[in-house]
Amino acid sequence: EADDRIDEVFVSTNERFAGEFETYLAETAFEKPTLSVEDTTDESEKFGVVGALAQLVDREGIDEDLVVVAGDNLISFDIAEFVDFFADAGEPALAAYDVGSREKAKSYGLVELEGDRVVDFQEKPDDPKSTLVSIACYAFPAERLEDLSTYLEAGENPDEPGWFIQWLQQRRTVRAFTFDGAWFDIGTPESYLDAIEWSLDGGTVVHEDATVTDSQLGETVHVMADATVEDATLERAVVFPEATVRNAEIRGSIIDRETMIGSFDLSGALIGAHTSITDGGQF
Repeated sequence: EADDRIDEVFVSTNERFAGEFETYLAETAFEKPTLSVEDTTDESEKFGVVGALAQLVDREGIDEDLVVVAGDNLISFDIAEFVDFFADAGEPALAAYDVGSREKAKSYGLVELEGDRVVDFQEKPDDPKSTLVSIACYAFPAERLEDLSTYLEAGENPDEPGWFIQWLQQRRTVRAFTFDGAWFDIGTPESYLDAIEWSLDGGTVVHEDATVTDSQLGETVHVMADATVEDATLERAVVFPEATVRNAEIRGSIIDRETMIGSFDLSGALIGAHTSITDGGQF
């Protein structure tokens, strides 16, 4: 929002989630975002990430330099730093992060560099030779946007952006912006809780409008507004608004909004909204 070089922000989603994004954007002070809605409602209709990006470019008539950030990224660097790097490079660019584990690297696009130039890119390798990965933060010059349609018309994989970057790197110069600090791909419950732990620095936050009585709250616990926690033990857990947890032990779990958990212990669980789980007795 604060970067004058960025004229407009497109929040791309499908019809299923459009209403939630409309509500969110209406309640913020942001002026640049425009909601751009795909004509899809479920997984079977999705274009894939690369296909959706090409559709966005076509749908919105984008003909300027484009910065793309995946919605499940939590990053600690300022996007302006990445835009600075891209502006200096004048070529397609990606952001790269050392995940510090070859096992973790198997799940991402592996980046090999000479200086800041990408000399090899392998999407989800079985035997990664390093731990430097692409984090789904990209920048493309206006004249390179046509590569998206060229790639798709050739019948290449439309689902993962890494396959497009691998294809592009074999044909164009691609630069890599490397950074330290924090990065989380919050696409799984476990990584979401890792991000919460980083954000809270291992601490615990209880919203002033939440009710917590006769309970033990350990490290990395976030109890949101209008939630109720009674006679419970929570450790590394998130309780969303208007959820109720009574007489339960919750560890490593996410309890979504308006959920009721009573006399039932959970570990490593993701409980969807409006769910009721008890041991069979009265809640």
